[in-house]
Amino acid sequence: MTEVPLSARVEAPAQVQPAPVAGVSWRNATLDVVDAVVELYAAMSRVDHPEWAETRDEIEQEFQHSWVELRRDSLVAEADGAIVAHGLVIAPPAPETIVRSVLFGGVHPQHRGRGIGRALLGWQEGRARQQLAASTLALPGWILCYSYDRDPSAARLLEREGFATERYFSQLQRELSAPIPELELPAPLRLATLSPELSEATRVAKNAAFRDHWGSQPTSVEGWNGQLSLPSLRPELSFLAMEGGEVVGFVIVNVNEADFELQGFAGSYISLVGVVAPWRRRGVAPALLAASLRAARDAGLERAVLDVDSESPTGALGLYTGMGFEAAATSRAHVKSF
Repeated sequence: MTEVPLSARVEAPAQVQPAPVAGVSWRNATLDVVDAVVELYAAMSRVDHPEWAETRDEIEQEFQHSWVELRRDSLVAEADGAIVAHGLVIAPPAPETIVRSVLFGGVHPQHRGRGIGRALLGWQEGRARQQLAASTLALPGWILCYSYDRDPSAARLLEREGFATERYFSQLQRELSAPIPELELPAPLRLATLSPELSEATRVAKNAAFRDHWGSQPTSVEGWNGQLSLPSLRPELSFLAMEGGEVVGFVIVNVNEADFELQGFAGSYISLVGVVAPWRRRGVAPALLAASLRAARDAGLERAVLDVDSESPTGALGLYTGMGFEAAATSRAHVKSF
């Protein structure tokens, strides 16, 4: 751990401008481009990760978080009257052990190979450096982004620009028609479904359960409430393990029916699975997963999908494969550290 604040360690440009690309104009994003960005992301998802696409609600929410300043943190590229690339640079609030600047976005598949992605990444890194250099915390600083195995050119670009591959993530799927084990929570825990009354207790449990996970930082009240306000959230498929009034384990599920055509099946997405440390390896996570899988099957869904860190300290990959999940795709986390 360093004693020197990031503001003294990170070199950042005073101004950030993307490199010029022939036939392309650049500008900061505004709320009136949300629909165009949704269309752009849908085109990218069909090539890069056809199992899912960002929803309009998710993108609009990202644009409006209190820690996002669109005129500085966002960029769109326009060509032939359409938005062909988008970038967002987010510094999540209240870091505890790592100050992160996270890069999102990409280039329309039909416009790749023109240098747009390289110019976008250069701008994103410049803005990310500004965000890190604004921090007076004496913590490690990360610029973090992701690539998908179906777009290997993105991984090559990131590694060429100094963003090392630090972690691999696996997307897993399970047929809900396959037998689901009958599992019970260990005593004295009881099963509950996610509800507004238990939202804050679940956020506290999430932050505690993910404290030892790679790259994880606490989720703020605003960020958590935003996630739980999305129309895709399915509380009836999301289960909690309760010890008295305390949440000690959770499975959070989303269903985006717009993804069904892309996926080729009706699926649930298990967005979060966690158990606080004192209750790990006591059967809590398998029991919660089994309850969620049964509920999803009974709701008429065909598959469950989730993503897992291949090196999770909780042994999550083994848990999921042991419950019938199989690998469908992989992605990488890339980091430039300070």
